[in-house]
Amino acid sequence: MKPRRTALPVTPAAAAAALVLLLPLTACGGDATAGGNGSTVTVTVGYQSRTINTVTAGTLLRSLGYFEKQLDSLGDGVTYKVEWQDYATGAPITAQMTAGKIDIGSMGDFPLLINAARGKQLGKPTRLVSVTGYNLRGGLNTIVVAPGSSLTSLKDLKGRKVSTSVGSAADGTLVRALQRAGLDPAKDIEKLNQQPAVGASALDAGSTDALSQFVAWPGLLAHQGKAKVLYDGARLNLPTFHGVTAVEDFAKKRPAVLEAFLKAQAQATGYLRDRPVDAAEKVAKATGLPAEAVYLYNGAQGIATFDPAVKPQLVAALKEDVSILKDAKLTGDVDVDAFVDDRYVKKALGPAEYAERLAAAPPKPAGEVWPEGARKTLTFSSPTALLRHVAGHRDEVRAAYVPDTTTGTPWFADQAVWVADGTALLPFVASETARAYVAGHGGARVVTYDEALERAA
Repeated sequence: MKPRRTALPVTPAAAAAALVLLLPLTACGGDATAGGNGSTVTVTVGYQSRTINTVTAGTLLRSLGYFEKQLDSLGDGVTYKVEWQDYATGAPITAQMTAGKIDIGSMGDFPLLINAARGKQLGKPTRLVSVTGYNLRGGLNTIVVAPGSSLTSLKDLKGRKVSTSVGSAADGTLVRALQRAGLDPAKDIEKLNQQPAVGASALDAGSTDALSQFVAWPGLLAHQGKAKVLYDGARLNLPTFHGVTAVEDFAKKRPAVLEAFLKAQAQATGYLRDRPVDAAEKVAKATGLPAEAVYLYNGAQGIATFDPAVKPQLVAALKEDVSILKDAKLTGDVDVDAFVDDRYVKKALGPAEYAERLAAAPPKPAGEVWPEGARKTLTFSSPTALLRHVAGHRDEVRAAYVPDTTTGTPWFADQAVWVADGTALLPFVASETARAYVAGHGGARVVTYDEALERAA
């Protein structure tokens, strides 16, 4: 089973977006779009098509047309026009929101904090109104190296160049992971502040030694055979998520419109859960990403869990993130409690359903095989059973996914590090965690993927 290679070109727009964090926000200007004119109101939504854990508030939602349908059903005599604006990261969305040009936006947890800080600073306060995708252990962020790299642990990064997007959740993962490994993120590495696409190209060209990025870049590069995992973000065991932010003035002026958006988001979440393969194909078509990489994160057993509810664990994690941004001098103090406002999503879902979603736990990850031409995947109770199926159907498997033995993070079976422990075959996302397991289990050893298939068969 060979990875399907899909090249993603670095566009001038993507490269230019890297400068957004350096631009003074006072340079932004324009008229607010939510005010409307006569009987027509334009609602502007900023999203990140390739940050695929925001799809229920962006790419997938847009393709399904649920928001427009919800607006049509309001019956208030107003004609609504939805303008969708696609960006590479959350920074330009924040800039446009504070300039009065975007009403609703979606982004990751660290950019959300910057969104809160900039909104307050510039007199355009924003509010976190819902969540899109999350992982309670932090598995949405990953540090990868080139396939032939000799680096095998975080300690090996000392004195090396590491590409990341400063102010992103992936940067937060890098900082915390290095600190736990006994390294000083400010002194022991050379950090390159680059957009994801630029960093991916730098890794491929050998001009950076490692890349710390958010979904879907690590999985995409692994699927393309251009990277292997050095560090699984889930080892931090700290929640990471993406969410929806709205300009406070807009929310107060047009609460029915925001509620319509959140109802549509809930519908898109239901579609993703009920038809995960179809959802992955839709997102792949809209973004140019391979569907197999989309499914790794957004599938039935994917790395992300999708739910609009603003869970207390996520709010607590957001508070923990503030110190990272303060140390990087990207924000001052952020009043997270004032920023979080789940009243609108609670009303959109209904109090009973919202309470149920708050209490719900993410599903326990299991192995999956996506057969060629199938609209549903096959689920397996153990990695060995999955490998046995793959070994017997090699030409019929589009993709296979297995959860890491230690962290539970799903990964491509053919890109995982496999350990044989007696009759058990155990997958790991990174070689460092595999070696740690072997060191603690006498007789266990690392085996190749082909050897694991042979053993299972």
